[in-house]
Amino acid sequence: MDLSIAAILAQDGITSGAVYALLALALVLVFSVTRVIFIPQGEFVAFGALTLAAIQADKFPLSATLLVTLGILSFVQEAATVAFGHNGESRKIRRIGVALLKFVLLPVAIYAVTRWYGHATLAMPLQVLLTLLIVVPMGPMIYRLAFQPLAEASTLVLLIVSVAVHYALIGIGLLMFGAEGSRTTPFSDARFEIGGLTISGQSCVIIVVSLLLIVALYLYFERTLSGKALRATAVNRLGARLVGIGTTQAGRLAFTLAAALGALCGILIAPLTTVYYDSGFLIGLKGFVGAIIGGLGSYPIAAAGALLVGLLESYSSFWASAFKEVIVFTLIIPVLLWRSLTSKHMDEEDQ
Repeated sequence: MDLSIAAILAQDGITSGAVYALLALALVLVFSVTRVIFIPQGEFVAFGALTLAAIQADKFPLSATLLVTLGILSFVQEAATVAFGHNGESRKIRRIGVALLKFVLLPVAIYAVTRWYGHATLAMPLQVLLTLLIVVPMGPMIYRLAFQPLAEASTLVLLIVSVAVHYALIGIGLLMFGAEGSRTTPFSDARFEIGGLTISGQSCVIIVVSLLLIVALYLYFERTLSGKALRATAVNRLGARLVGIGTTQAGRLAFTLAAALGALCGILIAPLTTVYYDSGFLIGLKGFVGAIIGGLGSYPIAAAGALLVGLLESYSSFWASAFKEVIVFTLIIPVLLWRSLTSKHMDEEDQ
């Protein structure tokens, strides 16, 4: 290995690490707010990439149909919960009306827009926007269907449900997109020469967008009321509820942000690699390794850990390409051992 090869590998590692960092931040956010280890995070990566690929191939993305289906199921569940609640009739009617708007009318409107305007002739920014409109609302709907009824369950139960949702979404992804992989059109075909190193415009787009999103998340958590409410829920769920913060709404918002970050990651990587219906799982696992390095609680350490994962994967592909996945996932073992030896052990009931 010479300096030029090392620089190329570093570029690839930083590009991949930027994507893994976004996924790690999403996983830390969901876990800290809801105690859910969000294994289906990778499915949003695949859904985002394959939905955009379908639009660019001038095919109707069946993910829009999935959105409507999830919306109807969520509305039925929400309406049943409200109907059997103890609120007054006027408040029940108002809440059911709001649920009808969020879970049925909005997805149907997105479906109609996709049916009429979701074609390859649409400008690239509008294709990306339409993809996000289709995929992102699935996040809070999945939370409403699978996790909200079990919000007070143990972490183990939530993990089991998360695994079940993951397998369900993989099967649905195979049904919607088929077994063939897809790529999308690059956002930039530019090439930059820096000291003999060629940097692709797509890599620059990924790194810049990732940095902007990380800064935006920091400002959101530090400067906005809803961001501070999410932080409060992450620190102390019971205390947040006692001061009037809606933990249910915080959970839905966390899943919405996680779905948005996952879909954006899929959109960003789709021009660089062929994405299959189950590709998101492996990508999400690498983000999970970064989140574990951060202890599923520290955003900066999780982002740094994800960057380390990207660099380790890139250099491993040069030295031992057949074992690069093994090397990456082996990184989690010393981290877990160190945390196990240095952390104070507590029963979940005592926390």
